Amino acid sequence: MAPDSYSPNGTGKPPDERPSSATAALVAFAAPNGEHGLSSPEAAARLAEYGPNILVPEQGHVTLAGWLLRPFTDPMVGLLLGAGLIFFVLGDYFDTAIVLIAVVPIALVSLLLEVRAERTLEQLKRLAAPTATVWRDGREMVIPTEDLVPGDLVLLQEGDIIPADGTLVHGARLMVDESALTGESQPVVKDANGDTEGRNLLAGTTLLSGRGISRITETGARTQYGKIGTLVAGIRQAPTQLQRMINRLVWQLTAVGAAFCVGVAAIELAYGHGWIAAVTAAVSLAIAAIPEEFAMVYALYLTLGAWRLSRDRALVRRLAGVETLGSTTVICSDKTGTLTLGRLEVVAVADDTDVTPASEPLSPDARKLVEAAVLACEPNPFDPLDQAILRFAASKGVDVPVLHGKELVQDYPFDPAGKYLSHVWRQHDTCQIAAKGSPEGILERSWAPDSMRKRALEVTRTLAESGLRVIAIARGPLSASSGDRATDEQHLRFLGVIALSDTVRPGVPEAIRECREAGIRVIMITGDYPVTARAIADELHLPYNPRHPVATGDELGRADAGTLKQLVRDVNIFARTRPEQKFQIVEALQAQNQVVAMTGDGVNDAPALRKADIGIAMGRHGTEVARAAATLVLMDDNFATIVNAVRDGRRIFENLRRAFTYLIAFQVPILLLALAIPLVGAPLLLLPVHMVWLELIMHPTASLVFESDPPPEDLMRQPPRKPGAGILTRADAIRPVAIGITLFIGVIALYLLRLTEGASDADARALAMTALMIGQVCMVLTERSPDQPVWRQRLRGNWILPVALVATPLSLLAALYVPFLADILKLAPLSAPDWALAAVVALVTTLWLEPVKAWGERRVEGPGEQTRVAA
Repeated sequence: MAPDSYSPNGTGKPPDERPSSATAALVAFAAPNGEHGLSSPEAAARLAEYGPNILVPEQGHVTLAGWLLRPFTDPMVGLLLGAGLIFFVLGDYFDTAIVLIAVVPIALVSLLLEVRAERTLEQLKRLAAPTATVWRDGREMVIPTEDLVPGDLVLLQEGDIIPADGTLVHGARLMVDESALTGESQPVVKDANGDTEGRNLLAGTTLLSGRGISRITETGARTQYGKIGTLVAGIRQAPTQLQRMINRLVWQLTAVGAAFCVGVAAIELAYGHGWIAAVTAAVSLAIAAIPEEFAMVYALYLTLGAWRLSRDRALVRRLAGVETLGSTTVICSDKTGTLTLGRLEVVAVADDTDVTPASEPLSPDARKLVEAAVLACEPNPFDPLDQAILRFAASKGVDVPVLHGKELVQDYPFDPAGKYLSHVWRQHDTCQIAAKGSPEGILERSWAPDSMRKRALEVTRTLAESGLRVIAIARGPLSASSGDRATDEQHLRFLGVIALSDTVRPGVPEAIRECREAGIRVIMITGDYPVTARAIADELHLPYNPRHPVATGDELGRADAGTLKQLVRDVNIFARTRPEQKFQIVEALQAQNQVVAMTGDGVNDAPALRKADIGIAMGRHGTEVARAAATLVLMDDNFATIVNAVRDGRRIFENLRRAFTYLIAFQVPILLLALAIPLVGAPLLLLPVHMVWLELIMHPTASLVFESDPPPEDLMRQPPRKPGAGILTRADAIRPVAIGITLFIGVIALYLLRLTEGASDADARALAMTALMIGQVCMVLTERSPDQPVWRQRLRGNWILPVALVATPLSLLAALYVPFLADILKLAPLSAPDWALAAVVALVTTLWLEPVKAWGERRVEGPGEQTRVAA
């Protein structure tokens, strides 16, 4: 491969893709030792023998019979079945048949909606499934961890969660966190040349540093973790706060409804209407009083919302995250790879005497500096910084494969305090150490003349003020490695610095502006120099306090509680921070009642991701530990995707609010009619079969129509939803209740008036039901917006809406004019004047608030923008 086309992964893939670091590590061990790994047929046979590598067994697979029986746990279906049984006992076989037949469509709708939700969750689960890199058939493969079998060779890298029990066969000084199993907080050292305990790797533990290869010995329930996991199998994801509130409300209203049902049945008997009428009235009221749609609609919206987010490259690992997204007030974001592209490019090399631009030939001293930088890089790097250095070195004719062909005898990991790392290489009988990291960290640990130190700091500041990332390089000879880091690093000699640029991601400045308009604060957290961070912030148009633009990790470390509170309140740029300080920032912001989203990709980011209200891990460059701790995983590592996810979260809750106001508006007249008609002693208007009909309209409308509605144009110009706030404000609830009451008044007036005129029950019921159904269509439109009148709304963007608006009148026409259906529903055909009367009553009683909305719109319209007000 030509130097100018060098790719660190050795595959020729674009450098912004994840390099196949697995390949070199597996080849280095497996090929020289004659290892081919398992063959595909052998792996398939072992998978059939041992089963999938599932550490925590899931709930049992739902059978076809289970799916068919599940709808019968719905309270509505249970009530209908109970009513059918009572009618049968009372000898009313016609109503028994009608009620039992009515169970079928409502159970079918519930089943279809639940299947849709379950399938969506399964798709999300498959997207989130972890993978492992194995050596099979003499080559590298990436497979789902569920497919691992005993005998597999698995590559393990820093940040991986060990997928199955195994023995370390290649690798030294791996640091493993076994606290998940043992409770021991101190990391354990693992070595392929150690004793049995020192070689054993356990599933569910975390590789904190190092790289190695494990030969799998046990999978699934036979692992140590799996034996514990079987004890917690079947534990379902806990309901969210709002789910608990909704479920509690449903049970409370159910209890109240049950009491009213007993009262209505007693009133019917007191009027002398008999047991069948009493049971019918009680069942109708019970169906109207139990708001089971709210819980179902809420759960479905969260599930479908999570699926929509996944299509926008944001994978939700916990449904509670969908609930919290709309409340986000602060986004704390890493700079590299999230706000920027993370594709670093070397732009200059500064040795003791000169600053050499990347476009010019290297001097002998600059070449020595670059060669030392190569030795301080991983041979097959995952880090964009290492990739950039190796690309640059290859383009300048440095023989990278020869330098990395030496034996790496010590891989001293990144030191968060000094922000540097070092490698010791051996060739023949001599060794040399190379280190790279922050200029202050390298200068502190290497020798250099005072003049060189002074010049290095001046050059570093000049480069950093231009928005460049600056790293320092040191190198030194060793007769042999002592194995002690501090001893080996005493031989380091400072060589100079390398400056790299990182381009701002397209769309990020616009996303930050959108956050500002939405009342969301953006905080940038970086390990760069403060002047570099400020320059990048200017490029991003990230607002900051000119009196205190940047706070450093050292300031955070020294800050007491009061100072820390002031820092996180006033500062939007944190530079030279350590990963563990993210937790400190999150905690301080949450103490000020902020809802915090925090990004992270490394092992040390996991505590902060768990602590944040929305932990956001990187999908392309993040560790498995970070992804497991996160609520949301960005599949493109892009800050703009976070903002899109917040927008989607707001849209989900906005549509959920609309669906709930529609349910309230439609449920109020139904409930009042079921309660009031028996009280006045009139023949029942709503029979159980009518309740089923109305349910078949309400369920799909609330579940599908509103869920698919596009968001309002000013969605991201509204402030975040307050933490812990319910879905509906008091004004949100009053408006649909008022509309529902006026529709109830109009419908009951029509019904009682027609009865007093001597019309039959079927005639009066048909007139009232027509007004009710037309009113329902109007409610779909009125509840689409709390402030925009119906005639200003757009139907585009939601193809389900016109279908629903047409389906309801068609069902009404069929009910009135198809004799078989009219007999079942106890309705009679309407004359043209009656249609006109019903339409006028429905329109007047449901659309009376629309002129108020229009008047409110005109009052608040300004030049080029419009403010949202509650009607």
